[in-house]
Amino acid sequence: MNINVRQKIQSSTHSQFMIGLIFAIGAALGFSAKAIFVKLAYTYHVDTITLLMFRMMFAMPFFLVIAYIEERKEKKRMSRKHMALVILMGLIGYYLSSLLDFMGLLYISAGLERLILFIYPTMVVILSALFFGKSIQKEAYIALFLSYAGIALAMFNDIQFSAEHVLLGSVLVFASTLSYSIFLIGSGELIPKVGARRFAAYAMIVSCIAVFIHFALVRDISAFEQPIEVYAYGLAMAVFSTVIPAFLLAAAIQRIGASKTSIVGGLGPVVTIAMAAIFLNEAISTLQILGATLVMTGIFILGKKK
Repeated sequence: MNINVRQKIQSSTHSQFMIGLIFAIGAALGFSAKAIFVKLAYTYHVDTITLLMFRMMFAMPFFLVIAYIEERKEKKRMSRKHMALVILMGLIGYYLSSLLDFMGLLYISAGLERLILFIYPTMVVILSALFFGKSIQKEAYIALFLSYAGIALAMFNDIQFSAEHVLLGSVLVFASTLSYSIFLIGSGELIPKVGARRFAAYAMIVSCIAVFIHFALVRDISAFEQPIEVYAYGLAMAVFSTVIPAFLLAAAIQRIGASKTSIVGGLGPVVTIAMAAIFLNEAISTLQILGATLVMTGIFILGKKK
């Protein structure tokens, strides 16, 4: 009897892990496509905040419905403290991170953008050491060195093709990655307390509202006069690179934890580089491949240690 119970528990744990793994892979693929949609939309000369507003405008109804459903299911209301933290995470993790990322994509390739975003596990390690007193092991230092050396090579590759503003774009995306890392740490603490779907819905609603306010302050109604293709890319980003992966990410963190979820994101750079070559005609160079290899090796070492 005890053996059967143990086997059932192990089987259930394994199933949860596999489901979480699938969710993490789906989130990585969805987020990877975002840079492609942004780059394609930019060919129609739409500005950053307008494009981001279209993304959030199409995403908002989904999150409102999910939030309503989750509130109906929850018997206990979210505390003011948790709500304040969710609002903060929404502003840092989705609004600020998305804005900086979209701005950075004006100046750098989709492949470089995804590589810089992918180093967020190293930032989590550094932030954890700075603010939570967690020690950095030798393997982590190796991972940090490899990851940032890979980013340097990828940046050098972009500079060879287009030297103008590559550094600016890289700094903007790096700042986006930093804000996302803070969000990841915070979400890992909040999700067990408020629920994965509930957290994702409210955090995204906060982000949408922040984008709408930003848009209203700097643009007028004429900004809606865009080609139908821009609306199509905004809708695609909302569904395939915002709504679906946001919930997949939260569900993955709930099942397998933030660290394992971030490591599975290693699929992201490879997928983005491949899609950028297919849809954006971005050249895949030896330097880019070497840089991507170094970054992913560093993250793999970090993940294996954890």
